[in-house]
Parts: sequence; C-alpha cells; structure tokens
Amino acid sequence: MASDPPGYRTLHTSRVTVRGGRTGSARSSTGSLDLPLVRPGDRSAGQAGTDPEELFAAGYAACFRSALEAVARREKVKLAGATVTTEVTLGAVGDAYGLGVTLRVDAKLPPGRLAEFVERAHQVCPFSRAVHGNIRVTTRVGGGG
Repeated sequence: MASDPPGYRTLHTSRVTVRGGRTGSARSSTGSLDLPLVRPGDRSAGQAGTDPEELFAAGYAACFRSALEAVARREKVKLAGATVTTEVTLGAVGDAYGLGVTLRVDAKLPPGRLAEFVERAHQVCPFSRAVHGNIRVTTRVGGGG
C-alpha cells in the first residue's frame, strides 16, 4: 500500500459498502447513495440499477468539472454552462479487465483556451491523477466562444 506524500492532509472521506458485486447493491454510510447494481447487459432486459462504470463516470465527470472550475477561477474566467460528459468503457485484456475513459468538455471559450484549461485541470483533478498511467484517458474539447 502506498503511503501519503509529504504534506498530504485528508479533506474528506466517503464510505460505500457493496453487497453482491455487480448484481447486488451499493449503499453509502450517509444513506444518500442506495442503489441496486446490475451487469451492463441486464439493463437491456429491463432490470433497474446502475453499474460500476456508470458510477465511475459520474464521479470522474463531477470531479473534473470542479477542477476545471478551479483552473478557470484562478484565471478570473467564468465557466457558466460548461459541461463534462464522461464515457467509461469496460474491456478485456487477456483474462483481466480494463477501463478506458473519454472526457468530452464543452464550454463557451475558444477551443485553444479551453484545451489549455483542460490540460491544467488534469493536473489537479484527483480522478485524473489517480488514473494517470493506469488507463487510457482521451479528452475531447468543444469550444463555443
């Protein structure tokens, strides 16, 4: 297990307990998250629920959008209406499984300026930092300004 880097301080901890894996349920210690879990193919059969990839996509999108906002704020730029859409792909590598991520960032900024903010957001986003070098992350930028 890796140790915390020098100067690290905990800001927040979330706790979620899963029972039954991909066919079980996930519940947070606060009770604000209480969801049935399903395999991706089971949803097409009408089974309600979410899957780990969908939850990861939501977490990454929210975290990255916040990191993008922090970068823009430092430059005194408003990002009203900016969106981050995240696709998480589950794939197989031999007998193991792997993930791929595509982040689509849209904002009313010139594409070059937005691309600069996106690159800087990757440097501060905890999700981007956690997956760096571990999974493929593709970023697509759509400007509107």
